[in-house]
Amino acid sequence: MANMEDLKTKVADQIETSSAASTIGRASAIALGLVLALICVLGFIWDSEPALFNVTEVTDQMLAERQVQRVTGSTTVAVMIEISDVLLSKRGGFLTNDIMPPGTWMDNVPNWEFGVLVQLRDMARTMRNNLSRSQSQSTEDAGLVAAENQFYFDNNSWFLPETESEYRKGTRALEDYITRLGNTNKADAQFYARADNLRIWLSEVETRLGSLSQRLSASVGKRQIDISLAGDAAATQSTATVSDAQVKTPWTQLDDVFYEARGTTWALIHLLRAIEIDFKDVLDKKNALVSLQHIIRELEPTQETLWSPIILNGSGLGLVANHSLVMGSHISRANAAIIDLRRLLEDG
Repeated sequence: MANMEDLKTKVADQIETSSAASTIGRASAIALGLVLALICVLGFIWDSEPALFNVTEVTDQMLAERQVQRVTGSTTVAVMIEISDVLLSKRGGFLTNDIMPPGTWMDNVPNWEFGVLVQLRDMARTMRNNLSRSQSQSTEDAGLVAAENQFYFDNNSWFLPETESEYRKGTRALEDYITRLGNTNKADAQFYARADNLRIWLSEVETRLGSLSQRLSASVGKRQIDISLAGDAAATQSTATVSDAQVKTPWTQLDDVFYEARGTTWALIHLLRAIEIDFKDVLDKKNALVSLQHIIRELEPTQETLWSPIILNGSGLGLVANHSLVMGSHISRANAAIIDLRRLLEDG
């Protein structure tokens, strides 16, 4: 009888242990499912691009907070500050350097961030080297030197130091610059709205958009002739390249290029609207204001809502849309208009 009782006790203990293990397993599975669901919900919420903001309203508010006057250059600097703030403080924050899900699993918004960052860097460099200096031998503005250096910090650093903290230092340098710029009692900060300075920045934009246009159009693959040395019989290059090559963007990178283009054009629209205000006298004198407005109109459709859950890559004249070609079409037309505007500023 004792053996029988011991056996019953052992069986009961095993059943209880098995039941407890099963309960723990179910609880763990439920907890894991809830965590994954939360991550998916966060990823869905964070996977959104900021809307366009009003350039004039942002500038007025920023100048009112600092109690300084609007002067030439105030709008461009205010827009740069706002772009930087949106980049870091949008829904989900800055995602490029995330090492935890859902940020580390996302690629659309990080590529959008890179497109915005490139335009921020280009304008910061142009502002440091040209817009804030009266001539090539003049002294650089120390605040703009700091701002450019900070925005060129590695965009993928998550710790010691983190990317966000370095970019905020660049933003604070721009805030100091706009405050000094609007202080009419001192002249230690300047912004020179000249045609030659505008041409330099437009040349940077032209190069960026030209590259994006090529990468977008390569979504369907195309034969490309090497024209690197065209127009100069004495020109040479370091290594030989094939004269006729097949160029195609890998399918895994289609959405990366598309969202980088979305970020680039989002930032450019704001910067061009700021240029329209700060360089108005120059553009009016060259009768080029309408040309700049035309560029902005060409870029605005790139920010329309994307209704498809994925970036479609149909052939050029096929049944399925090709979002990359549509984006490339808008960018190419804007780029052609920028080339015309740059020539007009030079020759007009």
